[in-house]
Amino acid sequence: MRLAIEEGHVFSFILWGTPGTGKTTLARIYANALNAEFYELSAVSAGKEDIRKIVGSADTHVRIRAKHEDSDSPLFSGEETEQSIAGGTGDADKSVRTPKILFLDEIHRFNKAQQDFLLPFVESGQLVLIGATTENPSFEVIPALLSRMRVFVLKEFSSEDMAAIIDRTGYTLDDEAKTWLIEMANGDARQAITMIENTAGLYDEINLDSLKETLQNKFLRYDKKGEEHYNVISAFIKSMRAGKEDAAMYYLARMVESGEDPKFIARRMVIFASEDIGLAQPTALVVANAVFQAVTTIGYPECTINLAHGVAYLARAAKDRSAYDAVFKAIDDVKKHGNLSVPMKIRNDPTKLMKDLGYGKHEGNDADGDLLPEKLRGRKYFD
Repeated sequence: MRLAIEEGHVFSFILWGTPGTGKTTLARIYANALNAEFYELSAVSAGKEDIRKIVGSADTHVRIRAKHEDSDSPLFSGEETEQSIAGGTGDADKSVRTPKILFLDEIHRFNKAQQDFLLPFVESGQLVLIGATTENPSFEVIPALLSRMRVFVLKEFSSEDMAAIIDRTGYTLDDEAKTWLIEMANGDARQAITMIENTAGLYDEINLDSLKETLQNKFLRYDKKGEEHYNVISAFIKSMRAGKEDAAMYYLARMVESGEDPKFIARRMVIFASEDIGLAQPTALVVANAVFQAVTTIGYPECTINLAHGVAYLARAAKDRSAYDAVFKAIDDVKKHGNLSVPMKIRNDPTKLMKDLGYGKHEGNDADGDLLPEKLRGRKYFD
């Protein structure tokens, strides 16, 4: 990404990462480096007409002229160069246009038809698309569009990164307040900055007490991309885990009313069905998947009923985490011991030579009943 910015590479890409990791900021830095026409839209509220207005009557091959200021790289060589976004040739005498960059936040909220509409503009170069998403683009962006875009994964900021970001705000926090804020923000730089700015607007001093008071202030109630988002989804899962169907329904209502993506809620329910209910009631996974399918097909507001149905079922179901615990114990052994030899008696034996060598050869009824590799004989993953 740094190389693309420094050398003025023009291409469409997706920024995939958790909230507050700098997706919007990075898009603005990129557009500014190219002296581009920069447009920002949210997929939650934008539609085809918004895209048409931005594209306007742009030619198929949009060309850019970059003024360079640094002799160490092509972008800053002190000369003027031209680049074709779409790879077209064209004459140097033709009119030169700056690229049009569209930053589409929450691109996963665009449906298939809307994404299809974007495709020809991206393909021809009329539009340079930067998509931002908190969801896996492999599942949320149509293959035809995804194949024409690079994907950059933005990770959560570390505690050290967060401390540096807090220092750069220009506000003074003591160590106790800074440590609490870093833990509360959980890698979300925007959440930390918003907390500091709101606290500074409400109190004379930013300390642990004033930060905690600000957290209760109405300005920060249910930020879908901030701390409250994670608090509510955590409470939702824990309520279902404890079998508290009323509490689970309340937290579902909180998310629905805030406009939370219903697919996000349903996806967590599918995970919960295997992780927490598991073998106690295997049909839970069937129900959770059916809810996810219904949510994907129907959408708000009707899918609220499907979500409620699924939540009540999962909360009331018996719980058994044995399969979840067992697979991660097995994964730990795989990481620790590597590729241990599979016992001869259960190896595949498609040829006579392999049969002669003892592949697939069982001894009697295999009284020991242990089919694990020799080094793991007797290992139990299920208690």
